[in-house]
Amino acid sequence: MAAAGPSLPGCRSHVTHTMAETLLQASRQRRAKAMTAAAGSAGRAAVSLLLCALLALGGAYVLDDSDGLGREFDGIGAVSGGGATSRLLVNYPEPYRSQILDYLFKPNFGASLHILKVEIGGDGQTTDGTEPSHMHYALDENYFRGYEWWLMKEAKKRNPNITLMGLPWSFPGWLGKGFNWPYVNLQLTAYYVVSWIVGAKYYHDLDIDYIGIWNERTFDSDYIKVLRRMLNYQGLQQVKIIASDNLWEPIAASMLLDPELLKVIDVIGAHYPGTHTVKDARLTEKKLWSSEDFSTLNNDVGAGCWARVLNQNYINGYMTSTIAWNLVASYYEQLPYGRCGLMTAQEPWSGHYVVESPIWISAHTTQFTQPGWYYLKTVGHLEKGGSYVALTDGLGNLTIIIETMCHKTPLETWSHKHSKCIRPFLPYFNVSRQYATFILKGSFSEIPGLQVWYTKLGKPSERFLFKQLDSLWLPNGSDSFTLELQADELFTLTTLTTGTKGSYPLPPKSQPFPRIYKDDFNVDYPFFTEAPNFADQTGVFEYFTNMEDPGEHRFTLRQVLNQRPITWAADAYNTISVIGDYKWSNVTIKCDVYIETPQTGGVFIAGRVNKGGILIRSARGVFFWIFANGTYRVTGDLAGWMIYALGQADIRAKKWYTLTLTIKGHFSSGMLNGKPLWTNVPVNFPKNGWAAIGTHFFEFAQFDNFYVEAMG
Repeated sequence: MAAAGPSLPGCRSHVTHTMAETLLQASRQRRAKAMTAAAGSAGRAAVSLLLCALLALGGAYVLDDSDGLGREFDGIGAVSGGGATSRLLVNYPEPYRSQILDYLFKPNFGASLHILKVEIGGDGQTTDGTEPSHMHYALDENYFRGYEWWLMKEAKKRNPNITLMGLPWSFPGWLGKGFNWPYVNLQLTAYYVVSWIVGAKYYHDLDIDYIGIWNERTFDSDYIKVLRRMLNYQGLQQVKIIASDNLWEPIAASMLLDPELLKVIDVIGAHYPGTHTVKDARLTEKKLWSSEDFSTLNNDVGAGCWARVLNQNYINGYMTSTIAWNLVASYYEQLPYGRCGLMTAQEPWSGHYVVESPIWISAHTTQFTQPGWYYLKTVGHLEKGGSYVALTDGLGNLTIIIETMCHKTPLETWSHKHSKCIRPFLPYFNVSRQYATFILKGSFSEIPGLQVWYTKLGKPSERFLFKQLDSLWLPNGSDSFTLELQADELFTLTTLTTGTKGSYPLPPKSQPFPRIYKDDFNVDYPFFTEAPNFADQTGVFEYFTNMEDPGEHRFTLRQVLNQRPITWAADAYNTISVIGDYKWSNVTIKCDVYIETPQTGGVFIAGRVNKGGILIRSARGVFFWIFANGTYRVTGDLAGWMIYALGQADIRAKKWYTLTLTIKGHFSSGMLNGKPLWTNVPVNFPKNGWAAIGTHFFEFAQFDNFYVEAMG
């Protein structure tokens, strides 16, 4: 017998479409005894609660507040940064940029996030690029660099109650006093971080709620205490400290052994905890958060991972907040962890974006809860796999979230690999078809009905994302309902009626990066400090105005660091910013360059650059360098170890030159000021990659009239 489509909450019945229609009509005639739901054209069958009770062979789960409530819920959020993950979002054209922001932050529309966590830019490479610091140097302060200020303001516009968090990954080099270490002068580093919080308020009217220590790196107990004292001194008692954004230990044990440290830390944040915590963390009686999680491709596999950790982080580990890395995949996809955002927006040149399934997985929780709600004590695992949580606002509202995400070995069918996370490693588990009866007790026993939202991951013919079904009505005197659950499903049952699956007309179709692209950087008052589409990988490239040059090069792009930052990742020893289509092979790249450092200074333009992010030091490609000492060089790698050609050239500092690099097939050539400097240099690897500009080391240099033409 052919099976009907996804069957109803209440009880599942796999029957023919004709039988389903008959049952549906009969059920509606006796609504006092039955519940119904419909999931569009797939045709859901309905069966009475009485019949469900006869069929129910699964577990019974009590939802009760009689014995008090569980922990306070602190919200679901995502990270922008760590690093440069929102880089391409800022130059999206309207209305698409605002639409993307709505899907992320607008309440009762899309992901409806409760928390936005941002990187406090520190000038260093922090996964997919660098984010600029508000203090490149000791006497330098600028609270308009980068895009995190803008993003926080856009989030606040949509949700004035959103929680804002800041966390450093790297730090500007001057804080280290010659060491690659941020704790050389504790007061100085605390001053730097507190300045960011004060600047957020003074320049942008942003109240930062939580501040972190050093992402996934060593913490210093004395520094945390100094930071707390300085926050208090600045009147920022309301700013809470989260630590250590790494593992549960050793921070939890340190807190138990140090009463002052225990007092000044408000939240213990762990990364990728695998839904579990440790005894010491629980003994602190502090809030426990998964302060970075997910980090998985945003297809249905990633969606299943996200659904599972959102429930089980609390069930297994008492974590009251889960924060996804990352917010939106708005960086070149071939960088590390490409498309590991809740949605994808990596084509500002076309306006194309994709509302991926993790957005709607988020909505199952975020649209029907708020920070300040409480988990019930009665939450847990389902008998045949999966889990359920329930939360209440204490005012009579109840939200139940049930997930049955499955994870089998790779040899099993595709539909049963839906919740495998990239990290951390999770043990094998399975989910079987089951009936689950939920019994409402305590203040919930009189609830007359629940709204129902449903997601099914899997084959396109069976797939639903955040579908509202007909309400589930509880018959008079009934305090229970039964669901038939199958693998890879997510249900939200709630008393709230405000949920919405927001939508906009489809964005423009996907297009590759333009084959011909140019930028003269002639922007008098740039809204953002970085030029569109350039993705800094080491160093920071900013719009610059040459006040003493009224001519052609008054407005340029300048590399502004002359000191290596306190690194988080393996930054290159050269600075580099990439741009374009990773698939480009045959290209001509042309750019005016200006070396500012006499004798030792140098700059380059490059093509076929094949690596970025935390792998930038090992990038290969074709690099055309000129140096202030009157030499040029052609190398096959950024580090400069593979020398293809070298020689003398009429070059010195503080003079503009035009470089042209042409790569075609297995050969490359270069021109200086329109005249050939080197020709027919063999290039066998790599076959493709980005275009790039950069400097020989951390030094000031300028670039203008950038032009690239790709021929395939």
